[in-house]
This record gives sequence, C-alpha cells and structure tokens, in this order.
Amino acid sequence: MTTRHPPRTTSLRPEATGDTIPLVHARGLRRTFRTFSRRPGVLGAVRDLFALGSEERVALHGLDLDIAAGERIALIGPNGAGKSTTVKLCCGILSPTDGTLTIAGRRPHLERRAHVRGLGVVFGQRTQLWWDLAVREAFELLAAIFQVSPDDYRTRLDELSTLLDLGPLLGAPVRELSLGQRMRCDIAAALLHAPPLLLLDEPTIGLDVAVKRRIRTFLRGWNAERGTTLLLNTHDLSDVEALSDRILLLDKGRLIFDDSPAALKERLGGGRELVLHLETAPDDPEALVAALPEPARWATDGTVRLALGEATAAPPALVAEVLRRCAARGLNVRDLALEAPAIDDVVAGFYEDRGLDP
Repeated sequence: MTTRHPPRTTSLRPEATGDTIPLVHARGLRRTFRTFSRRPGVLGAVRDLFALGSEERVALHGLDLDIAAGERIALIGPNGAGKSTTVKLCCGILSPTDGTLTIAGRRPHLERRAHVRGLGVVFGQRTQLWWDLAVREAFELLAAIFQVSPDDYRTRLDELSTLLDLGPLLGAPVRELSLGQRMRCDIAAALLHAPPLLLLDEPTIGLDVAVKRRIRTFLRGWNAERGTTLLLNTHDLSDVEALSDRILLLDKGRLIFDDSPAALKERLGGGRELVLHLETAPDDPEALVAALPEPARWATDGTVRLALGEATAAPPALVAEVLRRCAARGLNVRDLALEAPAIDDVVAGFYEDRGLDP
C-alpha cells in the first residue's frame, strides 16, 4: 500500500465504487526484476557456470492507482523511480509480479490483442513508423493492423493532418523527416484508431521550442474535444506544467505524491511572489527588505521579491510599506508583477525536501 502526501483536498481520482469505474485501476501493483552479476577472471567464469550470482530488485512497491477517463496525468520522478516500469505494465509489455492492473476492464499482459486496440503509445526516442515507407503508406499499414474502417481512416487522417499540418509530409519517406516532423507523425499514428488512452513517453525530447508548443497545444485540444486520457512520462517539467492536471511523483517504486500541480506548489510553500522591479539598485538592499512582516529578499536580478503564502494577511499593506521605503530612499519602481513559481523549481524543492537525487 502507498502513502500519499499530503491528503488530497479535492479528488481528481474517482473510487472504483458505484457507477464510476476508473479507466486505469491498480491495486497492490508490484514488479520485481532479477539481476545477475558475473565474477571477474577465468576462475570467476568457472564459478559462474555452477552458481551465477543474482539479486532481486523491486521496481514497484504495491502501487495503488486510479485514473479516470479524460484525465491528464504526468508521471515524474528521479531516474530509477519506476516510471518506465509503470508505462510498460500499462502497455502489457511487462506482467505484474503481484497485485492487479486493469485498463478499461482488461488485464494488459493477458489480453494484449484486445488491449492495444484501445491504446495509443508515443515514444520520443523510438518510432512506430517504417523507415522505408512514405508516411501515408505507414499510416495505411497501421490502419489495417488496427482494423480501422476506410471511412473512419480518411476522416481521422484529414483531421489529424489539418491539426498537425501533416499534408506536406504524407508523401515523404519516414527516414527523411526531421525529429519534429517525425514526432508529429508519430502522434498522429498513435491516434488513427481513436484510442481512449494515450501513453506519451518523453514526447518532446530534443524538439525546439516552437515544435514543443505546437505539440502541447494539439494534445490539450485533443484531450478537451475527444476526452482522450493522457498519461505522460517525462523529465521535461515544462511539459508537465503545460499538459497535466494531476501529478504522480514516484520514488524508488513508491507513490509519494498524487495531486494537482497547484497542490504541489502549495505544499512546498511555493505560493506566489510579488516582484518589484526598481530603476536603480539601492545602496543598502538588505535594509530595504529588513524586518518586514512577511518573507522578503533582494534578488541578484535587481528586484525585491515578497513571498505571498497563505499566511499573508494584508498584501496591499505589505506592498505599501515596501513602496514607502523605496520612496524614502529616492528609488523609483519601474514595474510590479505577481509571479507563480516555476514547476521546475517546485519539483526540485520537493526532491531536496525529501533528500532525493533528481
């Protein structure tokens, strides 16, 4: 059983009771691997013929998880946390050592043929397209494999081509595509059979900012219009912020956080910061922010930063005091902005808070 920190205040996750059945349902999900080590030298090789040393490694420790249809989930954590193992279990590539996992009522590793008909998968470092075929031919082959009717295929291809601007690419051999072009085609290929669940493993790795933005916009829109559930496994925290409404944070095979990105920020006291940009730096920056009723600091970028957490009772009074101090020192405030913490900083703080190595 896993422990969630902190308790969820608003439930994004339905319970498997009554009329509500989660799309993904796991209870006590455990996966172990046996690793083998060889001893050095000729004598070690001879000994290994009779007794090869082995060790059992636990990748997942009794994971409990429910994911509702239409959710956007980000699976994050340090290397070795169990993210890829979870994705492979959801694909049916691996079988659980203990516990249960069902997706749309099916057990992925036992009902693989029926399971994959309702599953789309995008691996950022691999392609499901055939290198020597044109993109259109690869799409037609996938449509035949998934038994998509000709009418549905044409309708879906037209829609995906328009949304992802694939028209100029359909006649090109897959091997001639750039990385960004290939990723757009891979996402379209994963959605040709209209799966209710889309697994995304590092979908924007190596892509430039413009292509990332385009893919994120498409995925958000597809999720909103079609209700396709997104399960994102990534180290790119800008993807997490742009695409997820719920974060699952794993460490050493255990689920240590399950809530919204906003809740993660709030847990670490991330809150918001009120930032005052000054035209000139003060002679005594520390005196400018000393003894204020709320945490304040003079930042190296030449700004005054005031932390506004839940305990901040009167932000206007706090700002007024800072402005009074600036006026007393002849300092002009050029701009005033309210900033939320970046998800990168929040997750890094979560790791540091628990003594983890990201």
